[in-house]
Amino acid sequence: MVTLTTLHWIFLFYVLVVIVVMGLRRDPLIPCILGILHIGWMYTGGLGGAIQAVFNALVVAGIEFLGIIVVISLIVAMSKVLTELGADYLIMRPAAKLMVNADVAFWILGFAMLIVSWFVWPSPAVALIGGIMLPIAVRAGLPAMGAAMAMNIFGHGIALSSDYVIQGAPTITAKAAGLTSGDVVSASIPLVVVMGLVTSIIAFILVRRDIATNRAAHDKERQQYENKNQKLEITTLSYVFAFLVPLGFAADVWAMLTYDLKGGDATALVGGTAALLLAFGSVLKYGVESLEKITDFVRDGFMFGIKIFAPVIIIGGFFFLGKGELSQQILGKGAPGFLEDVGLALSNTVPLNKAAVAVIELAAGMIVGLDGSGFSPLPLVGSIAATFGTALPDLKVATLAALGQIAGVWTGGGTIIPWGLIPVAAIAGVNPIELARRNFIPVISGLAVTTIVAILLM
Repeated sequence: MVTLTTLHWIFLFYVLVVIVVMGLRRDPLIPCILGILHIGWMYTGGLGGAIQAVFNALVVAGIEFLGIIVVISLIVAMSKVLTELGADYLIMRPAAKLMVNADVAFWILGFAMLIVSWFVWPSPAVALIGGIMLPIAVRAGLPAMGAAMAMNIFGHGIALSSDYVIQGAPTITAKAAGLTSGDVVSASIPLVVVMGLVTSIIAFILVRRDIATNRAAHDKERQQYENKNQKLEITTLSYVFAFLVPLGFAADVWAMLTYDLKGGDATALVGGTAALLLAFGSVLKYGVESLEKITDFVRDGFMFGIKIFAPVIIIGGFFFLGKGELSQQILGKGAPGFLEDVGLALSNTVPLNKAAVAVIELAAGMIVGLDGSGFSPLPLVGSIAATFGTALPDLKVATLAALGQIAGVWTGGGTIIPWGLIPVAAIAGVNPIELARRNFIPVISGLAVTTIVAILLM
């Protein structure tokens, strides 16, 4: 039987502090650093060892996340070349032509956002889809608010919470849960499907009702978009790159399915493709000047990647103390995995069941996601899943971790909290608070149904 020491209770205290701070919409980096310092001091017995533990924690987390940081940065850099060439417009144009009415526009806009977000993440996709397809959707009769809802739900919701191509979210969750990203991806598929169906269908029904009751206002809104046509310089090179980019990533998907590439192998394939397309696109657009221009694209891409992951590295460094293997890399040989030990202790003292742990995982993901970052909750929900997996031997940890991932990303990634909705709201010209209110019923309904399904699958 595991005995919880003073160190375990100190760790749990800082976990509670982190949850409270994030629930108050504050960044938890200082509590995480103080937690590592305090535990490091207690474990090593000296201030020097404690300071080293802080650095070691950040290095360990950085190494764990480095691959996904690089691939995201390269994809963002490549998307900038795509825009410079005007190839983004050409890629989106066929889908835009299909938007003949409001109903079709909602689903076309949503699925376009989903597909693009899988490959370049929602933040770059917002500018791409919003700038090209949103005006066409509004002219087809879809209200700007309905367009924003579709972009949010399919991009920051379904795409980011699944993240099947880049695999940033499942990688972070899996690292904290002691699993592979492939485990989390596989377990998330039925949950993502349920969440996506419930949320998008309810949102569509609400949008249709809004169109019926506010037709005059939407007609006026549509007229404002009638003359908003983009004038882009499209060249032969634009067509070449617009053909190569989908072809390259389609080849990646084919290779993943054919050769069963998962996790790091799949990420490396996508990242390498993005790097090659980045280089080729730069040469197409700028010729000899590409030798310097590509540096600007890469710099912008990595600034985006580091901006997203910098806080996650510190949060992850703290929660990695919960896993024995990583804890030893941070504190030294023989260090315990604090959350793993807590899980064993819970299994011996507290009666737990699958329904209870699912609700706890859901609540943790949503509360921590209130800070407006969809990835901040992932180290915590992964660690909690591993803890309960220790307490309940027959529990499917990957399914529980996937539930927490979905809850955290849908909440913090930008669907139901106003401070996470600003990019989409801005490009659609709608109020972020009103957008959050419109998304609330579909998203909460989806989370409720998804939790029930997760309990049945665990």
